[in-house]
Amino acid sequence: MTGDEIVGTMLRECASLTALVEAQNIMLDELPDSATIPNLLVTSVSSVDRQQLERGSSVRVTERVAVKVRANNSQERREIIRLVRKCCAGMIGAIGGGANVAILTAGQGPNLRGPGNSFERTQDFRVSFDDPT
Repeated sequence: MTGDEIVGTMLRECASLTALVEAQNIMLDELPDSATIPNLLVTSVSSVDRQQLERGSSVRVTERVAVKVRANNSQERREIIRLVRKCCAGMIGAIGGGANVAILTAGQGPNLRGPGNSFERTQDFRVSFDDPT
């Protein structure tokens, strides 16, 4: 399990978000320019393991995960970002397929113009979880 998989699962299971962005348009790692708008791309930016002298049955991992929103207009982009934050921020527990998960917001990127005159912005999260060794 990875942080981007956890966030991707949570986003696809969030009914208020999938009412605007179809679950099939929430993708990991790669988003083709021809993908239907609106869509979301979930990627891992960085990952750090908690270093212990003696490894146990799991390792605490903290991963920075970026969710890129591609929307038809700036109003839709703002609403989708709001829903992405609502679906993930502050969540804790056994969620998204991960154990002892904790998700915090970690900033937003700039407003950009994307392919096909789409409106883009990235919402980052700090995702911590226990990874079995």
